[in-house]
Amino acid sequence: MEIKNLRYFLAVAREENMSHAAEILHVTQPTLSKALKALEDELGKKLFTRHSFSIKLTDEGMLLRDRAEDLIAMADKIEQEFISLDDITGGDIYFGLGESYQIALLAREIKKLKDRYPSFTYHITSGDTEQVTEKLDKGLLDFGVICELPNREKYEYLPFPATDRWGAVMLNSHPLSKKKSIKAKDLIGQPLFCSEQSWNLEIREWAGDLYSKLRLEGSFRLSYNASMFAKEGLGILLTFEHLINCSGESELVFRPLSPKQETKLYLIWNKYQTFTPIAEKFLTQVKESF
Repeated sequence: MEIKNLRYFLAVAREENMSHAAEILHVTQPTLSKALKALEDELGKKLFTRHSFSIKLTDEGMLLRDRAEDLIAMADKIEQEFISLDDITGGDIYFGLGESYQIALLAREIKKLKDRYPSFTYHITSGDTEQVTEKLDKGLLDFGVICELPNREKYEYLPFPATDRWGAVMLNSHPLSKKKSIKAKDLIGQPLFCSEQSWNLEIREWAGDLYSKLRLEGSFRLSYNASMFAKEGLGILLTFEHLINCSGESELVFRPLSPKQETKLYLIWNKYQTFTPIAEKFLTQVKESF
């Protein structure tokens, strides 16, 4: 299976139009059609359903799209890594980041490295622990930032210097907004929003015996999206401090959980990972700073 044909396939899947994809790829439409036919013949599956003015993916095509995106990302990363082996002043580093105000500390370290090595390039993807570790395990990332204790059998890690404090984000008109802090008993009967990962870990630990009496209205991977629902009065968001705008100009307020619940943040990387020179420099710098 040729990488070139997979790139062609992804372009057509994205554009849903053969002529548009051919223009973007700077190839002729017959060349593109031939490459896609070869891919279908090789896999023994029909990948597209062709209509008058558009092309839609079949179920098999959607499966290949998901796999091809990872394969192309891996191929690009391998190519960049080998180019970087002889470049001690630049290169690429790939990060997968969870949500935390402490990401500012990582950005500061990237800025310091960028000042020293202007040709250095970084790539950022965001997600929860499951999404970040999945990409790290596939080799698509050099470093991940997660908010739960890493698996020591799989990863090396470095804790961030601070912690993230948990709290409840709600409308400033909500009755609970009058409280200085929020206890588990206050949330009984309230519709709650939280990431599924944190609901099953941090919130379960914090609520203790009252956990079974709490109701998860909806799970969100991104706190910002959940805050839009809290803003409409649909429920209370349980999240880290500093992620949502709760300033005086906002309709939302943040109230810390009581007793205090805090979470550590970790920079992680695969055990026995071979780094490019620039990634090695970054790790050395962060270890000194943290």
